[in-house]
Amino acid sequence: MQIILYLSVALIAIAFFILVLSLTKTLKAMKETLESVSHTLDGLESQLKGVTGETTMLLHKTNALADDIQGKVEKLDTVVHAVQGVGNTIQDMNDSLRKVSTSVSSAMVRNQDKVAQVVQWGAVAKELKDKWFGEKNKHQDNKPFDSEVKIHTHQLERSNS
Repeated sequence: MQIILYLSVALIAIAFFILVLSLTKTLKAMKETLESVSHTLDGLESQLKGVTGETTMLLHKTNALADDIQGKVEKLDTVVHAVQGVGNTIQDMNDSLRKVSTSVSSAMVRNQDKVAQVVQWGAVAKELKDKWFGEKNKHQDNKPFDSEVKIHTHQLERSNS
């Protein structure tokens, strides 16, 4: 029975030794894996420093560009307001010209008879002057001025219709 006890203790010792060897191999493999991960993290850290520097530079350039664009937009805004003012001025001028032309046109229509009468009185005055001072150029074949006034009066009456 003692032999069984010694054999059991020896078997336990061998099993413990195998267990220690297995744990040692596993720990060595884990150590190599952790060292590899450590080297990878060191490389990643150096790459991140470079990327961080570039990102910071890019951010500064972007901010400067945004400030430049903002300044140009503000300047362009004043130009847009100026152009809008010019457009409003031109529109007001067009409205004024439209009103003036409408009033002149309506005044011409209202006073058309008076204008025709003035033309007729002018023709009569010219005839009186010609008769008073004597007619010149009797030998030329001229149309009487009175008939021209009648033609103009007739044309004005047709245009009103």
